[in-house]
Amino acid sequence: MQGMAVHRLARVLRSYTAVARSPSYVPLWLSQLVSNFGDTLHYIALVVLVFEITGRGAAVAALAVAEMVPVLLLGPVAGVIIDRFDRKAILIGADLLRGGLALSLLWPQGVKHAYVVAAGLAIGNTFFNATAQAVIPALISEDERLAANSVSFSTGRLVQIIAASVAGGLIAVTGTSAAFGINAATFGFSAVLLFRLHIPKHAGQLAAEANRGLRRFLVDARAGLRYALRDRFVSRLLVVQSLASFAVGATGPLLVVLSERHLRQPPSGFAWLIGAIGVGALLGPFIPNALAKDYRNARWLFVPYIIRGIGDVLIAVFTPLPVALFIMFVYGLNTSTGNVVFSTTVQGAVPDAVRGRVFTLLDVDWSALRLISLALGAVMVDAVGIQPVFWMGGSLLVLAGVLGLVLLGDHDFRQPAAGVA
Repeated sequence: MQGMAVHRLARVLRSYTAVARSPSYVPLWLSQLVSNFGDTLHYIALVVLVFEITGRGAAVAALAVAEMVPVLLLGPVAGVIIDRFDRKAILIGADLLRGGLALSLLWPQGVKHAYVVAAGLAIGNTFFNATAQAVIPALISEDERLAANSVSFSTGRLVQIIAASVAGGLIAVTGTSAAFGINAATFGFSAVLLFRLHIPKHAGQLAAEANRGLRRFLVDARAGLRYALRDRFVSRLLVVQSLASFAVGATGPLLVVLSERHLRQPPSGFAWLIGAIGVGALLGPFIPNALAKDYRNARWLFVPYIIRGIGDVLIAVFTPLPVALFIMFVYGLNTSTGNVVFSTTVQGAVPDAVRGRVFTLLDVDWSALRLISLALGAVMVDAVGIQPVFWMGGSLLVLAGVLGLVLLGDHDFRQPAAGVA
């Protein structure tokens, strides 16, 4: 038993070392890392700016809507573009777009300007994030893919924690402009890193060079949707993810309400809860690397849903802050574990030619159900209180995990499906 543990640890260390030395992956990883730092500063500064301009919490909440709507409207279009065109150009273009938008906030023109920037950044994020997910299998071997996603997620959370701790003092001393300027600079630096990245041409890009035009574009869009609905893994995953998104759409944004009304905490207490989630999220991705003989099974995908759902129920029952912090730590641990396994599994199980369309479809589905959940949660919290919102959300998340185990418990995730149009 001890020998097996040592062998597994050695395998994990080899994977991490290979990822850290990979000239094909490191530029993408560093670009995401730098952008995460700027994004965190930007988000906090944007919330502060909107609240300073309007003085209304509803105006701040509207930022979430401004970020979700573009994903719903452009997700299907983005997926086809990602699968038809040069993915390196898309990554760099998304960085330049986001950098320009962030730079414009050095001269803010009111709350509408802030909403336009938020929507534009969401568009850039839709293209960048789905493209990054699609290209990772072309940059990293299958054995190193889980380690690559784990390193990316964990270091991203670490950078977010650091940026969040810096943001308050930076904004207090210099105002919001410095945060927006730094974010614009990080996008520029990311674009420079990506310019040096070699991404091989993919099957969809080669086909697009031979078949251009709007008609072919629409054909590709329908083909991507048809694949998602017919493929056993993706179609069932969409069902499970829809329920999971609906479950967490309200509980995440309303955690601050639970902290104040149920846990009786001041704002500093809410910050501690967010910190506990962050620490758990930082450590979570290393769990499947260290413990999983093969992460490509339904348990690693869906058991984290069940544990997180139980956490949502429990935090609405217990009131001592130490207990709540532990629950949130476990919640963050399983959130990041699930996210890393999810991304890595989909990257391996979905063919390259349709991978961009599948990831954007998953993003659209997640955003749509999250938006509906948030609207219902806002109504429920005033009608019945905050605890029932978390009880219901947690129960639905447990149900999503169980449903995933039932629908995909016997599925073989190790081989991508074939026959993509």
